[in-house]
Amino acid sequence: MDIGLVGLGKMGGNMRTRLRDAGHTVVGFDRNPDLADADSLEAMVERLPSPKVVWLMVPSGDPTRDTIRQLAGLLGEGDLVVDGGNSKWTDDQVNADLLADRGIGFVDCGVSGGVWGLKNGYALMCGGSDEDLAKVQPALDALKPDEGGFVHAGKKPGAGHFAKMVHNGIEYAMMQSYAEGWELLEKVDLVDNVTEVFDSWRSGTVIRSWLLDLLVSALEEDGHLDKIAGYAEDSGEGRWTVEAAIDNAVPMHVIAASLFARFTSRQDDSPAMKAVAAMRNQFGGHAVHTEPPVGGDANPG
Repeated sequence: MDIGLVGLGKMGGNMRTRLRDAGHTVVGFDRNPDLADADSLEAMVERLPSPKVVWLMVPSGDPTRDTIRQLAGLLGEGDLVVDGGNSKWTDDQVNADLLADRGIGFVDCGVSGGVWGLKNGYALMCGGSDEDLAKVQPALDALKPDEGGFVHAGKKPGAGHFAKMVHNGIEYAMMQSYAEGWELLEKVDLVDNVTEVFDSWRSGTVIRSWLLDLLVSALEEDGHLDKIAGYAEDSGEGRWTVEAAIDNAVPMHVIAASLFARFTSRQDDSPAMKAVAAMRNQFGGHAVHTEPPVGGDANPG
C-alpha cells in the first residue's frame, strides 16, 4: 500500500524502514528536511493515491492537534488519518469528530516497541471502526511482530490510546519493582554478584521479562550504574493512567506509587522529607541531619 508518514524521529524513521522492507511505498514528512521525502505536508499528501492514508508519529498535544487540523484541510472523503503517537485518549474523540465532518476516517493506535521495533516489530493497540482499520491493515500487518502484537482494542475513538496508556502505567510499576530489588541487593553486604543474580532470573522464573533483559544489559555495561543519574522523567501516560483510575474509582496503589517515585527522583533534597524529619524530632527527639557549616562537619544527630 501507499502511506504517508509524518514524524521521522527514532520511532517514525524506523517504522518507515520496516514498512518499506515489507514492500510498501512510504512518503515521509518531517520538519527536518534531511529526514523527509517531501518538503511539505501538502507535497506529501499530493503524492499519495486515493484513498489516502496518513500516519502520524508526532509529539502528543498541540503538535498532533495542529497536524490533524492541517490534514483536515488537505484530505477528503474516504481518506484516513492514523494517530500513532502518545496522544491522551480524550483527544481522540475530538480529532475523530473534526475529521468526520469532512468525511475523513480516524484510527488511534498506541505503538510500543521503542528502538527495537525495527527488528522485532511493534505492539499495536488500535481504536476505530472496522472499515477504517481495513484501510490501514496492510501497514499494521507489516509493523507488528510475526506472531501476536496486534489488537483492535475497541471501535470507539480512544480505545487504542487508552489501552496503550494502561500498558505504560504497568510498565512504570514493573520498572520500579526491578529497581527497588536491585537497590536492596546492592545495599546488603551479602550478595557478591548482583548482575549475575538478575541474569539468573531471566530463565525459569515467573518474573522474567524483556524489561529484565534490558536491565541486565545495562548492568553488564555499568555494574553499579555509576554513569547514570538517579533522575527519571515520565511521558505523561503514567499520570493519565492514575487520573483515569481516580475518575473510575479503581484502586491503583502500585502504579500510583511508581509514578510518585519518579517525581521524588527529581528532588535533590525532598521538602516533604524535611517536614517528616522535623516532626519526628519534635515528637520523639529523633535525630535530624543538618548541612555542615563551612569548614565543619555535618551534625549526624
